[in-house]
Order: sequence, then C-alpha cells, then structure tokens
Amino acid sequence: MWKTMRQRSPGKVLFDLVCAHLNLVEGDYFGLEYQDQRKMMVWLDLLKPTVKQIRRPKNTILRFVVKFFPPDHTQLMEELTRYLFALQIKHDLACGRLICNDTSAALMVSHIIQSEIGDYDETQSWQHLLHNKYLPDQDALRDKIIDCHRKNVGQTPAESDYQLLEIARRLEMYGVRLHPAKDREGTKLSLAVAHTGVLVFQGYTKINAFNWSKIRKLSFKRKRFLIKLRADPQNAHHDTLEFAMASRDCCKIFWKICVEYHAFFRLFEEPKPKPKPVLFTRGKEKKGEHRGEKHSKILSNSSMSPQSSSFRSPSSSADSPLASAHVLVNGTGSVNGQATASTGIPGQSPDGRLPSPLTSPLLTEAGYVRTDDEDEARRKKFPTDKAYFIAKELLTTERTYLKDLQVITESFQSVVGTDEALPDSVRNLISTNYDPVYKFHQGFLKEVEQRLAQWEGRSNAHIKGDYQRIGDILLKNIQGLRQLTVHLQKHSECLVELERASRSSRRLETLCRDFEQQKACYLPFNIFLLRPLHRLLHYKLILERLCKHYPPTHDDFRDSRAALAEISEMVLQLQGTMMKMENFQKLLELKKDLTGIENLVIPGREFIRLGCLSKLSGKGLQQRMFLLFSDSLVYTSRGMTPSNQFKVHGQLPLYGMTIRESEEEWGVPHSFTLFGQRQSVVVAASCASEMERWVEDIRMAIDLAEQSSSPHADLLSTSLTDSKLSEDGGAEQESEEELCGSRSSLERHGHRGNTTMHVCWHRNTSVSMVDFSVAVENQLSGNLLRKFKNSNGWQKLWVVFTNFSLFFYKSHQDDYPLASLPLLGYSVTVPSESENIHKDYVFKLHFKSHVYYFRSESEYTFERSMVSCSGSGHVKTCSRFLTTC
Repeated sequence: MWKTMRQRSPGKVLFDLVCAHLNLVEGDYFGLEYQDQRKMMVWLDLLKPTVKQIRRPKNTILRFVVKFFPPDHTQLMEELTRYLFALQIKHDLACGRLICNDTSAALMVSHIIQSEIGDYDETQSWQHLLHNKYLPDQDALRDKIIDCHRKNVGQTPAESDYQLLEIARRLEMYGVRLHPAKDREGTKLSLAVAHTGVLVFQGYTKINAFNWSKIRKLSFKRKRFLIKLRADPQNAHHDTLEFAMASRDCCKIFWKICVEYHAFFRLFEEPKPKPKPVLFTRGKEKKGEHRGEKHSKILSNSSMSPQSSSFRSPSSSADSPLASAHVLVNGTGSVNGQATASTGIPGQSPDGRLPSPLTSPLLTEAGYVRTDDEDEARRKKFPTDKAYFIAKELLTTERTYLKDLQVITESFQSVVGTDEALPDSVRNLISTNYDPVYKFHQGFLKEVEQRLAQWEGRSNAHIKGDYQRIGDILLKNIQGLRQLTVHLQKHSECLVELERASRSSRRLETLCRDFEQQKACYLPFNIFLLRPLHRLLHYKLILERLCKHYPPTHDDFRDSRAALAEISEMVLQLQGTMMKMENFQKLLELKKDLTGIENLVIPGREFIRLGCLSKLSGKGLQQRMFLLFSDSLVYTSRGMTPSNQFKVHGQLPLYGMTIRESEEEWGVPHSFTLFGQRQSVVVAASCASEMERWVEDIRMAIDLAEQSSSPHADLLSTSLTDSKLSEDGGAEQESEEELCGSRSSLERHGHRGNTTMHVCWHRNTSVSMVDFSVAVENQLSGNLLRKFKNSNGWQKLWVVFTNFSLFFYKSHQDDYPLASLPLLGYSVTVPSESENIHKDYVFKLHFKSHVYYFRSESEYTFERSMVSCSGSGHVKTCSRFLTTC
C-alpha cells in the first residue's frame, strides 16, 4: 500500500486503503497503531502526513485494531465489523489485557473455538486447545473451556461472535487500555478512557469513574494530567484532580485519546443541554498558545491556522500589533456593485477612499434586517430526525456547488471563453469536460429539492409512500456520476493547459486576472476547477454520517451503504489526481503573491506550510513570511510594490540543513536556528505551539529533500540572486485603517487582498497543506441567523464556508457574496450565560473586539458549523464541553 501513496499523503489515505482492502464500511471504530521513535504506542493521525509520523516505514509495523469500543455491540451494523471486534477480544484475552474471572474467560474461549472449528468433538476440541493459546493461564481452565464448548452445539460463527461480544461488553476491562499514573500521595494507579468518561484503576480494579457530564476540563501540564470537575456541593472530591504520569508525552497521548473518545461517543450521538463554555486545554501555555489535535471525527479543535479527525490552535496572533479583523466587502467596498446610500449603507467617503471593511452591511448594524420568532415557529414544524438534517446539508451544499460550476460554465465562458486569446483547444477542453457535469448536477439538485419538499410535507407527494429517505436518490445519482468519470479525470488537464496557455499569452493572463476580480469569482479561479473532485469527497462524508446514523434495519440503510461503497471507490480512484492538483493549484496561487521568484511550479515540488516567523537580523526581530516547500525554505516580506506582493529576501535549500532550538542561546522565546549549506538564520515563532508546528514540518521536509534524487532548482530570480538583499525594509506595520487603504490600491492593481498569505501576514499565523485538506472536507453552506454583540434581533443570511472564510449572501439564489470574513485567528466558542443569548444552537466568532453570534436551526447543523469553522484553520474552539485551546 505504501507504493500507492504519495510522500505527503495524510494518514487518512492509508487508513482508507486498509478499509477498502478489507471491504469495511464501519471503519470509524478502528485505527492504525504503531510504535514511534520513543518506543511508545501511538495512533496514526489521520490528518498529518504519514511520512511525518512514520520516519522509517520499512521498519514500522502498523496494527489495524479497534480504537473505539461501543457500550452495545448490537449497534454495529455489519457482520464483518462484529467479526473484527471478536478478533480484537480474542487478541486482548490472549495478551492478558482483558482481565476477567475464570468463568467468563472459559465462556469466551468456548465461543471462539465454536466459531473456529464448529461443534464440540472430544478429540478435535482437545487438540485445538493444545495447539492454540487463547489465555495466559489456559492449561488450568482447559476442562472448564471444554465443558462450555459442549453447550454451544448448533451455533454459527456469526452467533458465536455475537455471544463473545455479549460477554465481553459486560466486563469491567472491556476496551480498557491502562495508562500508568500516580495520585497526589504517590499511590500507583492507572487511568483509562471509555465511552462514559475517564476511569481510575488500582491494579485491575476500577476505583473511580468521572462521567463526561461531571468533567469541566481536561488538560495537562508537563507530567501532570489534570481533571477539573464541575461544581457539586455533594461531591467530596477536590475541584481539580491531579495525576502524575511518566512524561509529558504520556500525558499528551492520554489527553488526545480522551479528546477523541469524547468526540466520538458524546458530541455526535447524545444531544445535551448547553453548559457554560469551558476549555479542553493542552497544558500550560503562554498568551494564547494553543494547539488542538483532531481525529477525522473530532469536534475538538483549535486555533484558526487549520489543523484532525485532527485541528490546530492559534498562535498568539491576537496579541500581535499586526493582527487585525480582516473583512472584505466584495473586495471593492461596494454592495451589489454600487454605493449603497439608498439603504443607509455608506459608499465611498468624500475623500474618495473606500469605507473600512468593518463597515460591511452584513457585518455592522447598517442595513440591519431583523427577524422574530415566526421563523423559529415555522422551523419547529419541520422534521427533527438527524437523517433529515444530513439530507438538508446535501441540499444546501449542492446549491452552492452548482453556483460554483456556473462560474466555469457560464461566467468564465462568457468573459474569457469568447476571446481569441484563449486557444480553441483549451476552450473546448473546458467546455467538453465541465458542461456535462454541470448539466448532470442540475438534474440531481432538482431531485434532492423535490425529496426534501416531500420530507417536510410541503407537497402532496408524501401521500404516495415513504419519502423520509435520501439514500435511494444518492445511489441512483452516484451511479450516474460514475459515467462522468472520464470527464472528472480530464479536469486536471484543464487546469494544467489553462496555466500553460496563460504563460504563453500576456493577454490571456490579463483576462484571467481581470476575471478573478469579478464579484462572481469570489475565490481564485483555479479552485473552482477543482470543485468536482472535492464534491466527491463531500458525498462520501455525508454518506458516512448517514450510514452511522441509520440502524441496519432502516429502510434507507441498504441504499445508503451501497451508495457509500460506490462513492468510496470513485474517491479512491481519483484521490491521487486530486492531491496532485491541489498541490499544483496552491503553487500557482502562491506564485501570484510573490515577486522576485522563478521556477516555483516544477514537477516534484510540494507545498508544505506558509506563515509568519520573526527573523533575527542586525535591527532585531523582523516579521517575515516564510514558505516551506519539499526542497527549500523561502522567506519574504510584505513589499511596497504596486500590487502589494510579497518580496522574496532569501532561500534556504533543505538538503543538508539542520535545525536546533536556540531560545537559551539568543534569549528569544520560541526561537530556533536553521543551519543551511550557504547560510544560517535565527527565527522565532509567536508561541510554543507555532514553533512546534514549524520545527516538525521543517524536519519532515528535510527528510523529504534528502530522500529525493531530483536536483535542487534555484527559486530566486537573477536580480535577487546577484544583489545583496535588504533586510531592513518591507515589514511595515499596518493598522486596520491602513490595511483598508492598501487594499483599495491592491484591488485596483488586479490582485486579491484576501489571499491566504495576506491573511496570515496580518494575523501573524501559519497554515499547512494538511490544513487546506481539512478545510476542503469541512466546506459547508446554509442559512444561519446572525446577531451583533450589542443588538437584539437576528438576521437571516445564506452563509458559505470555504477556503478559511465565511461568505455572506442574502439568499442562496444570489450570484455573488455581499461580504466575506476570513476566519484565520478567530475563536469559535459557545456564548457564556453572562452574554444573555437565550437561544439554542448558538456559536460565537470573536477576534479581539469583533464579536458575531450565529444561530443554527438544529443540534446537527450547530455541530457541523462548529466543526467547519474550527476545522478550517487556527481557530480556538470551545464547543460545549470539548475544546482545544
């Protein structure tokens, strides 16, 4: 399987390959476990690149094992899943992990034998026990096992697996992995996590249990693991319980599995009343140092420089003088393409300057449209089943997807496609391979809209039969979509050929750049070209949620499972192409933001991370934008060029580079030194978590560079290579108002001011390619109610979350957004009681003094919105109980 993966494929690619190899649908319960370089058993992170986690794949054994043990095995839908669980129980018995009394042990082994050799036969059963070891002390229980086996006559292997799981699930040590610890008095204990909460063992006896509902915060500080309990007058325990573990790494490993268990068993399955916001912290960190970890299912999270099932937390960018709330209105400061004085929204000021981006009609009180409880009453008439809201997510995201396809098939074709600068071959290539996809999804959307109308009872069609299902429509259309695979495979060629033609024609390059300034093209155009491949992934995730929700007996389960199998095969088939094109698109986007750089887009080069670090020079620490690739590290500053591009200052080849932490040497917090073959530089991150991310990625990139046989290509232009680069200029600090002025100039010169690189610069944070992949998975759209900090009413908006930003529309029928809000650096929390938000399903976005409240229509959409916002980047998240900050 290693050979089918690209070097920087995330762990999820390998995990999905294993599940596909096993033909396993219910993969969520499982994980890949391995021993890392510290000789500690850890879980493969599904979001991080596999090569970053497994440095020596030839010497590493990954074990596919059960990770999450449900309290009731009957909720497992597939016989294959139950069989794999039975194998796990068999393994845990044999290695002595599943401790139980002799009677239970003999019963379980008897069912294992019944499954393996069938009904009792005196000679065969005895010989089988002699040659197979099921228990550490099996010889003493042999007669008891034989007696139990006699009673299992007639049981099929599936029935035996069922009985085995039925006995195992009642045991105290079922699914328990002990993590050694000590209490305050030094007593040796063990900690464990289960579906109910955190457990405490002395030996193999459970002496305490802390239910999730009783826990307010889990955190760790160095070697100490902390459990903060909710206030309870009748509880004799301390408010905060402290346990000492062997090392900080041990604390981190246990903390992370707690986060994942809580997310898996509580957040997605058991809607609960909304408690006060709390933090799920990762030890003691300074000034907002945070870093959450995310599993593919996790609702825990982090700060908005994206990062999994795991997320990343923010650097202390909120404390930076350059951090600013970055909000764009159409990228031009107008609404609907014109000044909006008629609606009470200011257009240009008398001096000709555009208004501050913070005066957006959708992000200020101006032009405020209030709603009352009529909307809420209407919503309460709608279905409340989770399957309905999953189907509704399919509908809302399909509407956005169709609008995105229109940008290619209609807007681009009418503006650029009619110009002779676009070669006929490229024009035909795009038209031939996108028009059929657009036409297909028009029909698909109509079917979904009709089914949702029936589901909601808005038509008489429901009289004819069962309409509360969506799997049949998905199965039919995914099977139809397979017929378009030949077109989907050509989309990468469309991207490459359009870029090649643009390089050959200055006029075409100008046309494409001008088209990107149109309101309908709210993202870099190349991103729209990747949308069909991304949409396949969205269908897969929607179907996974649907299959997890349905019991096997549900009428819609079989169609949903069949559709999931179909789309999983398509995703697997096209995943390699998608990852290559995502990297290619990102290199093209970065190229537009840079000046003084050549040969950026070459075969074999992979983008890894971009973001801010302070570089130590003769004048002290100066903010620089660093870009990490698979073969080199480039550093730049915000230039004074007319287009506000980033000016390249230098390049450090990774081959032969070493890295050393140097906080004590230079007296600069969070600093490290990069020793290259040509030069060495000292840099400092904004916080410990940012430093950890950079050091980890740079070390991984150094490994990639040393493994690569391709020659190093110089990225710098001749003029920069031959002359001494100035390190003193170009790092100007801008206030929010100055940022507005520069953005006006920036837009006039045909360059977007809301690119990821510009946002990272102003928020003093970083994002990685892994973060972009997470953001792709978490794209979302739909109606939300929005409220300002000091207002009473709620405004209904159509909101699209993509590319680390929220885009606001009046309705889903609008062709372009009225405003956007880049989320890098924002915090996502639940309002506290003191904020007097007496509504359900409300989450809060805040950055410095900028606060927005958003209200969802259901528990499901609330959780999806929280995941999407927090999974988009470095966003601190405080979701009810669970948070990583």
